[in-house]
Amino acid sequence: MIRADNLTKYYGPTKAIHNVTFRVEPGEILGFLGPNGAGKTTTIRILTGFIAPTFGTGSINGFDIFDQTIEARRQLGYLPENPPLYPELSVERYLHFHARIKGVPAKQRRERVNYVLDLFKIEDVRDKLIGKLSKGYRQRVGLAQALVHNPRVVFLDEPTVGLDPRQIIDTRDVIKSLAGEHTVMLSTHILPEVAMTCNRVAIINEGTIVAEDTPDQLTSKLKGSETIRLEVKGAESIEARLAALAGVTSVQRLSSSGDDNSTFQINTALGADVRAEVACCVVQNNLDLLELKPVKLSLEDIYLKLTTEEAEIGQ
Repeated sequence: MIRADNLTKYYGPTKAIHNVTFRVEPGEILGFLGPNGAGKTTTIRILTGFIAPTFGTGSINGFDIFDQTIEARRQLGYLPENPPLYPELSVERYLHFHARIKGVPAKQRRERVNYVLDLFKIEDVRDKLIGKLSKGYRQRVGLAQALVHNPRVVFLDEPTVGLDPRQIIDTRDVIKSLAGEHTVMLSTHILPEVAMTCNRVAIINEGTIVAEDTPDQLTSKLKGSETIRLEVKGAESIEARLAALAGVTSVQRLSSSGDDNSTFQINTALGADVRAEVACCVVQNNLDLLELKPVKLSLEDIYLKLTTEEAEIGQ
């Protein structure tokens, strides 16, 4: 549904992005994650037809963004980092204007405008001038214009900037609800935004895609092994017995309290699930099993690892 092939953009001698390649499948929400200045906005501006790349190409819903640029633009809704608002218009007039220029049939415009007013909870300001709205309301009006024509593909560049915590939660819920009917590319540097709304993640750093996969798959690729956290109660030490289990590569005691509680980190070969063997080992040594769970890298761990080190993993 969204395709980018070797997109490269130079501003004079400065490289903004280099060989950016990825896919967003129909109905999917892709989180486009990276630090400020990494190339997120440049990539989106190219795919939405606002600027041309130096090299490379792409398509929206099967339409080439250069050879079929008008058809491609008709497929998409776009919330840029700074929403294109007209302060002298009321919210309702502004949305009717966008519905008209985006080709919504006259008989359907009022229905679509009412729909997005309700979706983004801005009915109470429909008659107010945009110039008199708070930053949070202006951001929600920008989101409404991106969806007023019911596009197949939606690009959202930092969609929750300026929103209060309640509005952020509501907006995330709306974005998640778009999955299936719409294909969404969500650009942000806010980790919870991606973790709570997206099916897959593409991480860009210094203009280059350094990872693209689901968070779980990224975790596996980066760690190269599985990790289990074990907590037991009992006086007997079982480190050596745990280390001798098939599939276990190392055992580390994390803590030991005065009441005989001990916590271990057990590292295993990638793909090895030794939880049943660990549990048997604990029981056979007359210890009480208090906790046994796999440990995963968080999205924050993945992000920091890929944007602070010169690491590139298979895509």
